[in-house]
Amino acid sequence: QVQLVESGGGLVQAGGSLRLSCAASGRTFSTYAMGWFRQAPGKEREFVAAIRWSGGNTHYAESVKGRFTISRDSAKNTMYLQMNSLKPEDTSVYYCAADRGIKLVTGQGGDFWGQGTQVTVSS
Repeated sequence: QVQLVESGGGLVQAGGSLRLSCAASGRTFSTYAMGWFRQAPGKEREFVAAIRWSGGNTHYAESVKGRFTISRDSAKNTMYLQMNSLKPEDTSVYYCAADRGIKLVTGQGGDFWGQGTQVTVSS
């Protein structure tokens, strides 16, 4: 099992920035990739970004390319999502995910999930 705890959500004005963190614990050696999904009220869960734990290859949804940056600190077992130029349509609950296979890097989901952190962007 891998436990994930997100932090860093909040309220920001359009054009502003936030950085989300996701701390992993437990059997983290089995993790192939980590990433972020988001879900707004009444909408389906949406893939945001993913990073391969070994090598650091990154993958992004088209809607966030050039604005969001995913990174990880292997020594701290922590992943980050730097979100710049935020838009009201970025408002969602953001979920951290970890995956032992390729589901996450293809945007299909993950094996383990955090509890979610709310990001609200006001216009």
